[in-house]
Amino acid sequence: MKVVVCLKQVPDTAEVKIDRATNTLIREGVPSIINPFDRYALEEAVRIKERLGASVTVLSMGPDQVKEALREALSLGADEAILLSDRAFAGADTLATSYSLARGIEKIGGYDLILFGKQAIDGDTGQVGPGVAEVLGLPHITLVRRLVDLREGQVKVERLVEGGWELLATALPAVFTVVKEINEPRVPSIKGMLRAKRAEIPVWRAADLQADPRRTGLAGSPTRVAKIYTPVFDRQAEVLSGTAGEQAQALVARLRENKII
Repeated sequence: MKVVVCLKQVPDTAEVKIDRATNTLIREGVPSIINPFDRYALEEAVRIKERLGASVTVLSMGPDQVKEALREALSLGADEAILLSDRAFAGADTLATSYSLARGIEKIGGYDLILFGKQAIDGDTGQVGPGVAEVLGLPHITLVRRLVDLREGQVKVERLVEGGWELLATALPAVFTVVKEINEPRVPSIKGMLRAKRAEIPVWRAADLQADPRRTGLAGSPTRVAKIYTPVFDRQAEVLSGTAGEQAQALVARLRENKII
C-alpha cells in the first residue's frame, strides 16, 4: 500500500505581520511551520505504515525553503519527500494548486490513499484536498476522524459532522482530509532527524509534470487576492461628568450626534 500526504508550509500565525504600504505578508524573518492540520494527516499515514507496512510519500509545492518542512516530515516517519517548485507555479490559487499537486501525484503513481489536513491555517478554504480528488477523478471524504477498517481496495471511515459523526465506506484509491481528532502527532526521533538531514529531496518542475501552463500559477487561477490588510480600530474615549442624570442626558446627546439612535 502506498500513502501520499500533501503538506503545506505556512507562516507561524503568532508571528504574521502585514506591510501596510504594499498590503502583503512580510515573510522575511517570520518563522514557517508545517500546517498544523497536515501534521495529523502525516501521523495517520505513518501509523498506517506501522500497521500495514505501507510506504509514505510526502509532497509539497512552494519555494526551496519548503524543504525544511519536508525534512521534518521525513524525521517523523515518511519514507520519501518531493518538492514541486517552479516559477510557473507562483501565484496559484486553490484551483491551480490542486491541479499542480494532482499532476505530481500522478507522476508518483501507484498510490492507494492520499491524505490532507482539513485546511491550511493561512487560507482556511479546505478546497485543495477535494480539488485534487476532482482532478484525479477519485472519491473523496472530508473531515475524517477515524479509519475504521482499511484493507486492500476499500476503506471505512468515521466522518465528523455537526453534533456527531457518520460512517462511510469507499473504494481505494481515495482522497481524505482529516481532523485533529484522528490522532496525536508524535515528535521526531534522533534517528529520524539524522536520516532526514542526509536525505536527498528531489525537486520537480512544471516540465517534469507535463503540466498544462494554462492551469498552473497565475494563468490557471481564476481568483486573485486584491488586498490584505489589518483592520484599524480608531477609538476615542470621553469621560462624562455631572450627576447620573446629567451623564445620561449627555450620553443620549452623543449617540444622537453620531446617528446611533
